[in-house]
Formats: sequence, structure tokens, C-alpha cells
Amino acid sequence: MKPADFRRIALSLHGVEEYDHTGFPAFRVGGRKFASLASQAEGYGNLMLTPEQQAAFVEEAPEIFLPIPGGFGRMGHTHIRLAAASEEYWPVHSTRRGNCEWIGTRRPPGT
Repeated sequence: MKPADFRRIALSLHGVEEYDHTGFPAFRVGGRKFASLASQAEGYGNLMLTPEQQAAFVEEAPEIFLPIPGGFGRMGHTHIRLAAASEEYWPVHSTRRGNCEWIGTRRPPGT
């Protein structure tokens, strides 16, 4: 997946708007950010998951997902390795934290 694919997938969701967050593309629904490309220079997209969702994704596909270092990572913010990712795995928050809308066909266990 390339950053353009990440952007296309995010913008394909109902009600999503792209906005500038500290100079980088970010995506929100109902005023809540669910993804960004703030780490694209390092080869990552960022997803805002719950800690439980993050743990499930990292366990299922550690070659694709890893927690963002530090406090944000402990809150569920997760890197997705763009070069290793495909549309098969694409969790996205809707308007309520912890309520995921799924585009992808793969879900980690327990989701």
C-alpha cells in the first residue's frame, strides 16, 4: 500500500473529511480523528484504535501493525506498515470510540 492508497481508502468511508493536522494529512468522522499520514516519511500510516483492538491487530499481524511508541501507543494509536499492508486489513473508527467500521475482509480474533 502507498500513502495514496491509504488516503483513498480513508476518504471512501461515509462522512470522512481530510484535514491538515500539524502539516500532515489526517482523517476524521464526526469531528473524531481515526487515521493520519503523519508518519508516512517513515513508511507508516497511523490508526487510532482502542488498546484492545490494537492488541488484537498486533497479535494477528505483527508484520503490519505496531503500537506507536510512548503514551499515544498505550492509548491505542497504531502504526500500519504501508509497504506490508493491503486493503485486506483496514479497521476504521466510526463516530464513537471503540466502534469499528470494517472495509477489509480480515478481522483479528475477537473482533
